[in-house]
Amino acid sequence: MVSVKSGQRQGPATARRTESDLIRRRALVDAAAGISPGAFDVPAESTKIERFRCVIYLCGAPNANIGAPRKECTDYAEAFGWEITDVIEDHAGLLPPDGREGLKQAVDRIKSGEACAVLTAWRSMISPVPQEYDQVAREIETAGGFLHVKDSATGKGGTR
Repeated sequence: MVSVKSGQRQGPATARRTESDLIRRRALVDAAAGISPGAFDVPAESTKIERFRCVIYLCGAPNANIGAPRKECTDYAEAFGWEITDVIEDHAGLLPPDGREGLKQAVDRIKSGEACAVLTAWRSMISPVPQEYDQVAREIETAGGFLHVKDSATGKGGTR
């Protein structure tokens, strides 16, 4: 900051309000907003905000490389700031959902509270049959989470 009179630089500005003045001002603002004193006094440790947690579930044929969908799902979760608790891959092929151990593990992560959502690359990784897909989605919702499909539409180059 430059002084107008002398043209010399001054030191950094110092705090002019005392702690008691800040408390008084905060109480005035709360009163003006209609908040009763102490209404929001919570311990600091309980105000910690946790990141949203998800488990990535991928399914493909026994010898299929599902590295690209895995990276897409990982990038997608990171773009939203989601914490990935686990990545579960099934190489079971065309088994129905209730015959896949990895899908059961993903649902168990929801039931235990370890994750809040199951993220998958394509709807067909859960099941190409709408009734089976809906059944899995209901099971996850009943457990307290939700099923999120990164790309439910058919991509370029064929069906998923």
